[in-house]
Amino acid sequence: MRLGVLDVGSNTVRLLVVDAHRGARPLPAFSHRVELRLAEHLEDGERLSRQGADRLMEFVQESLQLAEDKGVEEVMAFATSAVRDAANGEEVLDQIKETTGVEVQVLAGEEEARLTFLAVRRWFGWSAGRLLAFDIGGGSLEIGTGIDEMPDSAVSLPLGAGRLTRDWFSADPPSPEEVRALRRHVRTEIARTVGDVIRYGQPDRAVATSKTFKQLARIAGAAPSSEGPYVPRTLTHAAATELADRLAKSTAAERAELPGVSEGRAPQLAAGAIVADAVMDIFEVDELHVCPWALREGVILRRLDSM
Repeated sequence: MRLGVLDVGSNTVRLLVVDAHRGARPLPAFSHRVELRLAEHLEDGERLSRQGADRLMEFVQESLQLAEDKGVEEVMAFATSAVRDAANGEEVLDQIKETTGVEVQVLAGEEEARLTFLAVRRWFGWSAGRLLAFDIGGGSLEIGTGIDEMPDSAVSLPLGAGRLTRDWFSADPPSPEEVRALRRHVRTEIARTVGDVIRYGQPDRAVATSKTFKQLARIAGAAPSSEGPYVPRTLTHAAATELADRLAKSTAAERAELPGVSEGRAPQLAAGAIVADAVMDIFEVDELHVCPWALREGVILRRLDSM
């Protein structure tokens, strides 16, 4: 069957159309994405601004027309931290449902971590042993570990690259004092949860998903996306540490000139690198394997399993 997945993320909103059958890997057929950066549209006590809500409505309406044009049989829609944390998030989604008929499911942080972990497990398979997976989104950081398809531990922390950039940096590039303060905050938050994760055992393979990790790996020398998803890509802790320092000293315009970095993501990449360095350090990970599948694929796989 042909499925459409509407992913309302904190940075990017995306329609992914896949040809999916139970027992087979989902095959992407069409993709439409817009960088709305909803995490930057939170105002007045964490309310999603009128402009942000209107742009989201427009995207949903446009995506439904595209899905119809592509012959989609079923549309699934979900939202993550930007909508989840917005004081008026339910109000915005109710308006979308009333206008378009689409019900957008708001994923809890832990569910986001579990679905991402499912996608990682399916990609690497049982031979990977115990997995430890990290995902740096726009609004949150997800961590999961386990030996099965569902993680033993699933954690979501408010350490997304967009959120941290908005809340902690006031200049471009940020001042050394702001960088130091953010670094201390990030490491304190991660350290509070590390014991609950590693008590299940050390991983046989540590994995990274999300655009932030993919961009950091590309800057560090990983193959470009044009070479396809099956090319192994990794990010070493040494490279993450070097990038956390270098990117914090550069402007967003300078970051945008680096390989694999989009103009829209460049402003928040410094904060993302600080988080990547911190999780690798505190969890004592020397190397991360970059996984091309993440939350969207996890949502699709869960749907196929229920068929």
